[in-house]
Amino acid sequence: MAKWDNMLSMLWMLRDGRKLTAAQIADQLEISIRTVYRYIDALGASGVPVVAESGHDGGIRILDSFKETPLFFNALELKALVDAYKFAQGAGYPYAEELVSALKKVESGLQEDQLHELSIRTGGLDVIATARPPSVVAWLRDLEQAAESGHTVRIAYRKANAEQTDVREVDPYGLAYDRGEWYAVAYCRRSQETRTFRVDRIEKLEPTEARFEKPARFSASGYFRDQSEQARDADGPLAVIRIEGGPDALNAVCGHWHLRHYLTERTDRDALFLLDMPTMNKHLPMYLMTFGTEIRIKEPVELRRRVRELASRIAAHYEDGAD
Repeated sequence: MAKWDNMLSMLWMLRDGRKLTAAQIADQLEISIRTVYRYIDALGASGVPVVAESGHDGGIRILDSFKETPLFFNALELKALVDAYKFAQGAGYPYAEELVSALKKVESGLQEDQLHELSIRTGGLDVIATARPPSVVAWLRDLEQAAESGHTVRIAYRKANAEQTDVREVDPYGLAYDRGEWYAVAYCRRSQETRTFRVDRIEKLEPTEARFEKPARFSASGYFRDQSEQARDADGPLAVIRIEGGPDALNAVCGHWHLRHYLTERTDRDALFLLDMPTMNKHLPMYLMTFGTEIRIKEPVELRRRVRELASRIAAHYEDGAD
């Protein structure tokens, strides 16, 4: 059995509060007594309060304070948990307070030197939260609970640039965090269609007595992918599109709401997409033109030709209008 498996087995043997001798542990795990004491030292360094008592009634045991303590984590795992909390808080995750509570439980089982090391390891990363209405967290909780319980909610929703809110009843299917914003994917009872609603544009939300049944195996991220797929103009033939450019420009291209679903390969210098020809010819030339000389189309030749023709028409337009 591997070292960490043996240590974990020893930990579970001691969690019930019984005292065991090193010989008993060694016999059950089929290891040497010397190895048992090495494991005790390793568990202690990981924050597990293991006590080895000598004498007639002595033995190895774990202090009662560890009964509510989670399994031990190494330094990088602890750092990952703290950093994950920072990202969740920056995204407006509705259960950030519960994350804080969970982290405090983990930290309560750490020794002072471990807490000091954790502070050093996590002090170099910060996540700047996006400005959003305070009500968003409450709406996210309410929408998720409605999705779990199958209750329809009534929302007052204000579309972008709209002067007034629009009241409608929706069946929340799920939530998605996309490009810095939270979205609710819900069935709108008025339009009788499944739609997306930006949560920060909800001005009022209240439950109703109406019930609904969520589609089996529904996925909010899958819904976004399906919407992008439906935006294609045809099913084929498919074209391999390779774009070269700097990291910032490629990040923008790869993060495009439609193109990101067709990204198949990405390096620091280029990106490869697989997209149908009709969609490529109709939408890509104008979009890629906006990047100017920050990117270069490596293939296909047809796409390069269309961008070149578009650029020539634009240049000719301004030449004809010159004084």
